Amino acid sequence: MIQIPVTSIANLQIGQAQDAAAATGCTVILCPEGAAAGLDVRGGGPASRESELLRPVAAADKIHAVLLSGGSAFGLDAAAGVMRWLAEHDIGFDTGVAKVPLVCASCLYDLTVGESTVRPGPDMGYQACENAGNYQDGCFGAGTGASVGKFRGMAQAMKTGIGSYAVRLGALEVGAIVAVNALGDVYDWRTGRQVAGMLAPDHSDFLSTEEEMFQSSKVVKNKFVGNTTIGAVMTNACFDKTAMNKIAAMAQNGLVRAIRPVNTTADGDSLYALSVGSVEADLDMVGTLAAQVVSEAILRAVDSATGRDGLPARHDLPWA
Repeated sequence: MIQIPVTSIANLQIGQAQDAAAATGCTVILCPEGAAAGLDVRGGGPASRESELLRPVAAADKIHAVLLSGGSAFGLDAAAGVMRWLAEHDIGFDTGVAKVPLVCASCLYDLTVGESTVRPGPDMGYQACENAGNYQDGCFGAGTGASVGKFRGMAQAMKTGIGSYAVRLGALEVGAIVAVNALGDVYDWRTGRQVAGMLAPDHSDFLSTEEEMFQSSKVVKNKFVGNTTIGAVMTNACFDKTAMNKIAAMAQNGLVRAIRPVNTTADGDSLYALSVGSVEADLDMVGTLAAQVVSEAILRAVDSATGRDGLPARHDLPWA
């Protein structure tokens, strides 16, 4: 098994656009030839678009793009720009009189970083498509305003971003892109060591969000507004969307290994899975590998982030 850039997986293009000053942006995964896709949603507060298309009983066999966006539910507007770009390039489901692009989207809540009144819209979604090929880890695209460890508020939170990881095993390729914006903390899934999350009030050490939660069973009505980790797994293995829904579910185990707590009512954790190739592979093996690349992508999102607005990144903390 060798590590490869996620952008080297054939039959997809990844683009990003952001407003760095406002700390929000979007990341688009374009599949011009179409992709069989699945979706697993475990968080209690998702913001999503066209998710019903991915149910096995829905008629469409393939979609043409997945959009990951900041801006909370406002960011769903950016999908209109992705549709416009695809339509201009004659990409979509052929209805006989027009090709209709099928674009799924999920958003994370980044309104507590930067400028809350600026959100990704159609123009930013279109620009992300125009920028296809510019993908990089860090505070870009959907990860521009991402943060973690927010149970006690933003004063004790940390800055994160978007991360990727991909591998090749023989002819098989599996990769992931994850924008990490969790209520909870991030752990190295191999060692169990905390690498990001809630900070002590003086920023001298990590606190455990789980332990802070366990201090009281009193109902917390507003767990600091909203969070959500969103991402996508891509593979050149050939599966239909029923199988891709199972792979998306298995890939979510990568979130469970790396983020604690996860899938809370204050998170909208959503993970897509896209099949863009013709390689024959075992579903369970691909799903197991997908979970690993998701966990690694989460660590990349932490390690590639830069601090801002009083939120330190991991590299700003010499003891982290």
